[in-house]
Amino acid sequence: YDRWMTSLFGTGLNDMLGWDRNHYDRIVHFLWGLFLTYPIREIVLRVSRARGFWAYLLPFLIVISTSTIYELIEWLAALVFGEGLGIAFLGTQGDIWDAQKDMALALFGSFVATLLIVALNASLDRDFAHEWNESLRVKQHQPLGEYEIVRLMSERDKDKNKN
Repeated sequence: YDRWMTSLFGTGLNDMLGWDRNHYDRIVHFLWGLFLTYPIREIVLRVSRARGFWAYLLPFLIVISTSTIYELIEWLAALVFGEGLGIAFLGTQGDIWDAQKDMALALFGSFVATLLIVALNASLDRDFAHEWNESLRVKQHQPLGEYEIVRLMSERDKDKNKN
């Protein structure tokens, strides 16, 4: 990214922002959140019944989760490959908070994308507020936890006794 910026503008991004390290991985994590939130939202809308608030929250959480999983895989690879090669693979460049900063940038990128999607939909969709409110309304008032499990078990027992 820095050589590319230098060839285009005569000065690198690191020089413009006063950075001492290579921030390629940080830029990629931010772009991961920014560019994948919308496609993931489209998948969530097509395969689930998520609407309103949940149709925005689930893609955001998926992006954050995948970023975290990637950081855990990086950590595991560093353990497997040992201290020298593992640290080189991690690319922390001496920053002990590198993984947390990478995940925070993915979170920020996804948050920006989510805000843009919400703003666009709110401005174009006349039913946006209604759908949002409806998505937060409790639709099932009967308990679904342990009472439902007891009910299902008693039905199963009745079916066993019939046979």
